[in-house]
Amino acid sequence: MTLLDDILREKRRSLGALAESLEKSPAFSDAPRPLAPHLRRNAGAPLGLCLEHKRRSPSAGPLDTTLDLASRVRAYAGSGAKLVSVLTDTPFFGGTYDDLLGARVALEGKPTRVLAKEFVVDEVQVRAARHFGADAVLLVVRLVEPERLGELVASARELGLGALVEVTTEEELEIALSFGADVVGVNARDLDTLRMDPARARRVLDAVPSGIVKVHLSGLKLPEDVAGVARTSADAALIGESIMREADPRPLLRAFAEAAVVR
Repeated sequence: MTLLDDILREKRRSLGALAESLEKSPAFSDAPRPLAPHLRRNAGAPLGLCLEHKRRSPSAGPLDTTLDLASRVRAYAGSGAKLVSVLTDTPFFGGTYDDLLGARVALEGKPTRVLAKEFVVDEVQVRAARHFGADAVLLVVRLVEPERLGELVASARELGLGALVEVTTEEELEIALSFGADVVGVNARDLDTLRMDPARARRVLDAVPSGIVKVHLSGLKLPEDVAGVARTSADAALIGESIMREADPRPLLRAFAEAAVVR
């Protein structure tokens, strides 16, 4: 039994309670904003930075919570972040759907998109992402059968949500593309073993067809890591734990923003 197995078992167990919560709270009224054209990187432009909010992780333990969510995500937006990724899983990452809503409200009037980062196995989670203000939802190929993935992608589209479809291999990439994914995230970490494989991630990124937005996921801790990805064909990159360790993220945000510029 792996950590991923434990997470998925908990997700399925909690679906009923999540569905009930949607009946008890008003839905966020503003429409989701487009994801793919917002993340697409024009020639000569800096690498787009996608920055994460999570309170803890199974591998790193507790992260910084001294800076409140609204102040943190506003700092992200102020640094030019293209997207804020908000963990909504409670048992393993300490997040909530209220965090998602809080981020969207805090970023009102700013172009920064908000992604619901969840282990999605059912349409009710896609509906929850829309209900609590997300512009887009993370869908991970590894978590579900291909037919189910297609249903989840369709559900996101029906609700006006963007979908960041996460893959780790060329085979998973083909599945994502078969359902019309226009934003593909390539995870450098294997979800089963939690091991990092940057070379494999670069190989899969290079296999993503032109016209599809490419996002590098996981393993970026230092400005030089970001600079390395900026020299690839990636449109954007997600930075998670390193920025969440900082009570004042602004100095590191400036360093990441400088590293995202190709020189």
